Amino acid sequence: MSEKIIQFIGVSKAYDKTLAVEDVNFYVNKGEFITFLGPSGCGKTTTLRMIAGFEMPTSGQILLDGKDITNVPPHKRPINTVFQRYALFPHLSVYDNIAFGLKLKKIKVVLENKNGERIEKYEKLTRGEIKEKVTNALKIVDLEGFEDRNITTLSGGQQQRIAIARAIVNEPEILLLDEPLGALDLKMRKEMQLELKEMHRKLGITFIYVTHDQEEALTMSDTVIVMKDGMIQQIGTPMDIYNEPKNVFVADFIGESNILSGVMTDKFKVKFAGHVFDCVDDFAKNEYVDVVVRPEDIDMVEKDQGDVNGKVISSIFKGIHYEMTVIAGKNEFVIQNTDERKVGETIGLKIGPEDIHIMAKEFTINRYDGYITKKNTVVFGDGEYEADVTQLYPNSHIDEEGYLITDDGKQIDLTDADVSVEVGLKCIDIDDNVEEANAVGKIISIIYKGDHYQIIVRTENEEDYVADTEYLWNENDMVGIKIAAKDIKLSLKTEAQK
Repeated sequence: MSEKIIQFIGVSKAYDKTLAVEDVNFYVNKGEFITFLGPSGCGKTTTLRMIAGFEMPTSGQILLDGKDITNVPPHKRPINTVFQRYALFPHLSVYDNIAFGLKLKKIKVVLENKNGERIEKYEKLTRGEIKEKVTNALKIVDLEGFEDRNITTLSGGQQQRIAIARAIVNEPEILLLDEPLGALDLKMRKEMQLELKEMHRKLGITFIYVTHDQEEALTMSDTVIVMKDGMIQQIGTPMDIYNEPKNVFVADFIGESNILSGVMTDKFKVKFAGHVFDCVDDFAKNEYVDVVVRPEDIDMVEKDQGDVNGKVISSIFKGIHYEMTVIAGKNEFVIQNTDERKVGETIGLKIGPEDIHIMAKEFTINRYDGYITKKNTVVFGDGEYEADVTQLYPNSHIDEEGYLITDDGKQIDLTDADVSVEVGLKCIDIDDNVEEANAVGKIISIIYKGDHYQIIVRTENEEDYVADTEYLWNENDMVGIKIAAKDIKLSLKTEAQK
């Protein structure tokens, strides 16, 4: 049975009012190579820094070997960190860089005095002991004989290995690596991925790694933790994460994916791209779902011999395969195959049941808490909108003074009335004219879903608008939000809801 070395229990970290990490729960087994994967700003480095002790959680517990270390300072944790910037001392030799921490280190020794009493003392390591440890560390990183070299004469890959040697020479139980390959070129990164995996095997200690590079995570890890917006999206083996993504974000972030909207027509049957396919995932009949098909899992056959026909609109040679884009009806498919089909050719596409992965839709409608103003507009989502407030009371109308008159003639002042608001994904209009918009926000996510883009716009006060649109925008664009009054559905909040 695996032994848990690190545990996070309900850990959150806030900076001012911003949650960098929110209610995170996971554990790391002793000797495991685990990777935190996600885009910039997702909370992965903050999580790593809390393991190291450089940041303290706002709430929750961190356990090491079952003991609470939530507020234990870094120097009292059996953990070392390798950063993206190696922080080596340029004026010291390779030997002295690696030995630096050992020269300061004191170890506990137990002696007996003349009376046979046991006495604990802390002594520095001898020169011989330091030399032995440095030599062993250099052997592990394949840089034997580099002891006298100046740091400035080393390549980026060699400096990275010196930084690792300096970390492992102290024999930590856990080695943290914060995007350590980020400064290397592509070829060197690929080589170092394999070297790090081999170092992990030799050392047998726990590696906790942070990266935004999917290939690094899939190549090296025993377990991958995918993060977004400070929250864990999925934990699993590289194969599980790739083949069985839990949601659209994971499917889109890990490798290439065809993500399409579908509907379950029956048990183990899903309709998308105008065709009913057999599948292996069971969802309720008539449930709207997201469908994921990997580009390498689509077979190209002769026209009318597959499930759907499509026209090849582009073909790019990628070295080990061709990447082709095919339009089938309104949907676009990306296909990867060692055989090429020419642009303009009409072909059949065949997709097997085991190659179709079904996920529950994460977003079906936008929901907000709002309130009615004196002008009978509604405020929600960091914006103010015209709305039909008569829908709050059937058969009502607004009189000349702006009061709502119910069907039985009762006059109601709706000012400050709390309401629940619903807006469809297709009802949100994204505009680059922010001056005339009802709300303004930054695009934080764009996912292509075969025939449209699903875009998330986040306002300054962290209200999100999820919109389905045919138009492509750029991530981090500042945009305006407009919603027609007829597309805003209102309902009065009950006392319990308030």
